[in-house]
Amino acid sequence: MSVRLSLALETGGFAVPAEGRIAVFHPRAEHDLSCLPKDQLVLIQPMRGEYDAFAAQGYDCRPELPDDMRFAAAVVFLSRAKAQSRMAVAQASALTDGPVLVDGAKTDGIDSILKELRKRMSPSEPVSKAHGKVFWFDGGGDALTDWLPPADGVEVEGFVTVPGVFSADGIDPASKLLVDALPAKLGRAVADLGAGWGYLSRQMLSHSEIEELHLVEANHDALSCARRNVADDRAQFHWADVRNWKAPGQMNAVVMNPPFHSGRSAEPELGKAFISSAAEMLTASGHLWMVANRHLPYEITLSERFAAVEEAAGDNRFKVLHASRPKRQRR
Repeated sequence: MSVRLSLALETGGFAVPAEGRIAVFHPRAEHDLSCLPKDQLVLIQPMRGEYDAFAAQGYDCRPELPDDMRFAAAVVFLSRAKAQSRMAVAQASALTDGPVLVDGAKTDGIDSILKELRKRMSPSEPVSKAHGKVFWFDGGGDALTDWLPPADGVEVEGFVTVPGVFSADGIDPASKLLVDALPAKLGRAVADLGAGWGYLSRQMLSHSEIEELHLVEANHDALSCARRNVADDRAQFHWADVRNWKAPGQMNAVVMNPPFHSGRSAEPELGKAFISSAAEMLTASGHLWMVANRHLPYEITLSERFAAVEEAAGDNRFKVLHASRPKRQRR
């Protein structure tokens, strides 16, 4: 929580420079940055929703780390993705000439990060609060270069991924199940909602009848990978929250493996919102193909939004659901 950041400033141990840019890596909605000088901050936030929220408050937001910037200080908010957290700490260390503050909950692995850093440098004593810790160290060194992924990303089963994206270590088995269940023809216009790094889309583009395929993804890092993984002129890439994205026309088919976590907790409502978005963008005879964890009760929402719903494939973990003929909601 941002209370740890405030405590670090109040103790005087972490000194905010009077001049120069301050990088803030991966701030989330619960982080109050008002204790930092707003005009010096550069927020690195690849998630579209969080990016838009901070940009609306007047912050200088960037979806990816600028290549041409150095910083006078940095703040890194850890996430539960260990590889992404290590990468952010290493980037902050390499590009910062002053102090680097690291803030995280115990569930973010803050203790593990601190333990590893102590083997390489001399970070401050941590300040503990609200089930987490904050500490800082002097940036500008190269002690953490091995925490950085290759500049071109990591190749996994013929695809490029980066730390922090969904299924970064390999093809998601649920997505593979969905691909195997798709029909031979999907139609002229298709949308891949929550496209990730492009596995589903690349498979679908083997269907010659597709004239346009829209990849919609809220994670800028994942979409950047998709641009490299899906080298086809029919593919169109959209950095957007599916819940807010407006399709350029009606789709013949929507294919998706929707996320069911929002932030840190399971939230099936997110998948339900994907279903509603799909129903709105499909033609009257359009088809939705989706995969989900077997325990998630999406069939109720599907029946509310589509005239026909069936389980097309599945195993003990996942189910592939096929819905057709969307029902239009009254305005």
